[in-house]
Amino acid sequence: MKLLKTAAFGLALAAGPAFADGHATGDAAAGETVFSKCKACHSIVDASGEAIVKGGRNGPNLYGLYTRQAGTEEEFGNKYGDSLVEAGEAGLTWDEATFVAYVADPRKFLQETLDDRKARSKMSFKLGDEADAKNVWAYLVSVGPEAATN
Repeated sequence: MKLLKTAAFGLALAAGPAFADGHATGDAAAGETVFSKCKACHSIVDASGEAIVKGGRNGPNLYGLYTRQAGTEEEFGNKYGDSLVEAGEAGLTWDEATFVAYVADPRKFLQETLDDRKARSKMSFKLGDEADAKNVWAYLVSVGPEAATN
């Protein structure tokens, strides 16, 4: 059953590139303020190495998050939890809806996504306010690679 749900999840993700361009419905300025909660663990450092936001190193760099598969930020390497890597290998890529659901309750999200009640996330922080999560997403998109080239 787990394999079937994982395969179905991967096919669903491959079927449509929803939000593939980093589409955001939130308020980036408000998201910058909310991101202060995130920077205890996460930084935003562009491809040239310039820090947009200097933050902690317990979590991966969030620059260009909307352009990648879950659990694959190179510099963070093997520090990802097994469940997030498994979800990424099954096709999980970041878009607004996925990000909002994940940050609301990372452990629950991974358990449901992988259909595995033993799935865990190394991210213990929860950002349960949907508007705040959408605003953070909008902020991440606004400082991402495409924003820099426009």
